Amino acid sequence: MKKGGILILFTVIFAVSFMTKGLAMEHQRSEQDRKIEPIVSTEWLASNMGSEDLVIVDIRTASDYAEGHIPGSINAPFEFPVSAWITQKNGLFLELPDKAELFETIGGLGISPDSKVVLVTAPNPKDPAPFYGLANATRAADTLIYAGVPNVAILDGGYPKWTSADNEISTKPAKPTAVEYKADVNDAMFVPIDEVHAGLNKTDIIDARDANVYFGAAVEPWTDKPGHIPGASSLPAPWIWDMNKDGTYTYKDSSTLGAMASGVLGKEKSNSSIIVYCGVGGYASSWWFVLSQVLGYENVKFYDGAAQEWGKHYDMRAFKWE
Repeated sequence: MKKGGILILFTVIFAVSFMTKGLAMEHQRSEQDRKIEPIVSTEWLASNMGSEDLVIVDIRTASDYAEGHIPGSINAPFEFPVSAWITQKNGLFLELPDKAELFETIGGLGISPDSKVVLVTAPNPKDPAPFYGLANATRAADTLIYAGVPNVAILDGGYPKWTSADNEISTKPAKPTAVEYKADVNDAMFVPIDEVHAGLNKTDIIDARDANVYFGAAVEPWTDKPGHIPGASSLPAPWIWDMNKDGTYTYKDSSTLGAMASGVLGKEKSNSSIIVYCGVGGYASSWWFVLSQVLGYENVKFYDGAAQEWGKHYDMRAFKWE
């Protein structure tokens, strides 16, 4: 190889090494700068009510909120198919709202980039599975993180856990003081279908749907093709939570979540690229949040188009019994 070629090669290697180190340092800084744990207990919230920059956002329905809520919490319902947190685009469900609309929502809730936000949810008895309501909180959390609010937490057990502990409740709606919200969105957090396709056999792809859907034993209404994206591994989102004796659902401890994740992804958290998807973008949000915010995996991406979009353009791979 000529000297000029060698020089160019070393220059490229140095640049890539520098950028990789910079990304790792940026991740470390974001971990250190977090002012609130990603999952907080009802005991923690009861002890920190009224603390500086804390904003409690209840994403349950307006009627549920009116019947009783955590004192001082603000209501911003997460409702399917369109609400402050999600919209429809090009026939796809659970898509990100436009930046201007999202920023108006966040500012209207009195949230700034420096706020510490705690999201409160509850399973909806009308949903076919209780985990849908739990995934609503991670979807809202991911959206806030995408929009530039890094200090987002989820109340473990949600509103049912709050009431089961005999904490104070209120029926007086809280009115936030609106602010002008400005921040940089993290466009790299969400990947388009072309990037997912290009990453086949090169990227760790996680299917967060129920195992029977992953294997093709059941088909969700979002797509008429059974199975999963080729090469994807199954890591069902419902495995994230435990059902307690009092009927509430709380997150498994971090060691158990870590064991599940490492069983599929390995223990190295910085070298691989990970793409998480589900049916339309709900369950995927839960594993994105757990992997990146709780367990510290780096370079975790969110395929929001999900199986709904993939099935319109490519084949799915179903398990076949011999």
